[in-house]
Amino acid sequence: MKFLDLARVHIRSGGGGAGCVSFRREKFIEFGGPDGGDGGDGGSVWAEAVEGLNTLIDYRYQQHFFARSGQPGMGNQKTGRSGEDIVLKVPLGTEIIDDDEETVIADLTEPGQRVLLAQGGNGGWGNLRFKTSTNRAPARANPGQEGVERAIWLRLKLIADAGLLGLPNAGKSTFLAAVSNARPKIADYPFTTLVPNLGVVGIDEQEFVMADIPGLIEGASEGRGLGDQFLAHVERCSVLLHLLDGTSNTITKDYRTIIGELEAYAGELAEKPRILALNKADALDRKTLGTRRRALEKASGGEVFVISGATGEGIREVLRALHAEIRADRQSRAPLEVTKWQP
Repeated sequence: MKFLDLARVHIRSGGGGAGCVSFRREKFIEFGGPDGGDGGDGGSVWAEAVEGLNTLIDYRYQQHFFARSGQPGMGNQKTGRSGEDIVLKVPLGTEIIDDDEETVIADLTEPGQRVLLAQGGNGGWGNLRFKTSTNRAPARANPGQEGVERAIWLRLKLIADAGLLGLPNAGKSTFLAAVSNARPKIADYPFTTLVPNLGVVGIDEQEFVMADIPGLIEGASEGRGLGDQFLAHVERCSVLLHLLDGTSNTITKDYRTIIGELEAYAGELAEKPRILALNKADALDRKTLGTRRRALEKASGGEVFVISGATGEGIREVLRALHAEIRADRQSRAPLEVTKWQP
């Protein structure tokens, strides 16, 4: 299945059916009068977050969603049939954004959470509604209310507890494959990861979700490499794991490159709890490993874990540190309420 995290769709709610002008004329019925029914309501367009989806690929092949209009009213006080609603099924973590690409209409993060995107038009009144003591035979009816037409953007931000960051070939995919059930592509050349990957990690009988995004390079905020378009998928994470290639001769520069790109993308992302790990320890001798670890501790001002995704060295300690940050973040959050937004 192809990965797609941004899609533009056109939606239109159904218009209301017109009211009916009708008079009762039946043989042997002494009293007639108006009996025109109301028009049916138009169908509305909703978006709903559902489990089991992790891409917006369905909206690449279909971008137009038009609800049916209500049927007009009929004589004998018959109301027209209402149009059926349309529901756009989207993955958890999908943001609904207005066509200006700035206004966030809704953020669907809970299963079953719904938002009304376009309200169907009301059906028009038939002439029976206008009957009064002074107007016994009204010959007027209302047309149905028109539907709403608009364009919106769907932007997916994957929901994960921990996110992997690093330069290309830092060993992120190898690490994710070693600690989870994910099977990302692994190769000895840069940018083997082209789309985000998710994996469920287990540690001490606890589980959390980890996201691996394509590697960043210097200038990613300006569009170099794959750019910083995938950083949105770690915005929701409780903690970030910053992996560094221990075989690099510019280890402190590599560290500052990633921090600089995080700050250029969004200050909030740079301020998230972050755990630093020196990867590929199996490829270094102890003296070189100690030197580079001390250099990183001086540059970052914090603890540096030494790990190897290939051999499993130090992995359990890193996972426990990640889970501690995730647990603390979960306890500090208030429960989310499922709400509905109406334009």
